[in-house]
Amino acid sequence: MVLVVENARRPLAEASLRGMFEARKQVFVDLLRWDLPVLEGRFELDQFDDDRAIYLVIADEAGRHLGSARLLETETPHLLDTLFRDLCAGAPPRGRNVLEITRFCLARDQRAARRLDVRNRLVSAIVDYALLRGVTTYTGVAEMGWLQQILSFGWDCRPLGLPRLRDGRMLGALCIHISEATPRLLAANDIYAPARINLVEPLVAA
Repeated sequence: MVLVVENARRPLAEASLRGMFEARKQVFVDLLRWDLPVLEGRFELDQFDDDRAIYLVIADEAGRHLGSARLLETETPHLLDTLFRDLCAGAPPRGRNVLEITRFCLARDQRAARRLDVRNRLVSAIVDYALLRGVTTYTGVAEMGWLQQILSFGWDCRPLGLPRLRDGRMLGALCIHISEATPRLLAANDIYAPARINLVEPLVAA
């Protein structure tokens, strides 16, 4: 199932998100060795995990996290315009209908075929969410291996500048244009796997 959490004032208190924050720590801190803040030794959260962040979570029937992504507004500070501005040849795209994809995360304890399935479901959920909310453009930053995959999906995607070496990693910025044709373009490459989006009502801060 696809869970979407918007406007979470206390994201770590959301049961549907705790597994995501644990998985982010396992992937980005333990595996990839990114220098990121960790809470309680288990959860990876940063300054962008605020009430403007949007979370998409692929979960099994028991609610266990399988994959997730965080979407950030671009009219307020976000990763591309604050930490990775040099990856863009020009000004980064921004606007009410432009969101940034960050923390694309797949649970580590999955075999290759399951990971591919979850990846496709998560990519599809990102597209379906855009069509639901009127998002026309996504931006993002990715390491070269993942960047090459994204560019090969068949959708309307282009680099925003030349890749650069940052902290020992080759990174590139990209822009994805979303339209009614996007599902068809992804389906032509056996990637589109739609599922019903379940909007989760966030907890209200005490």
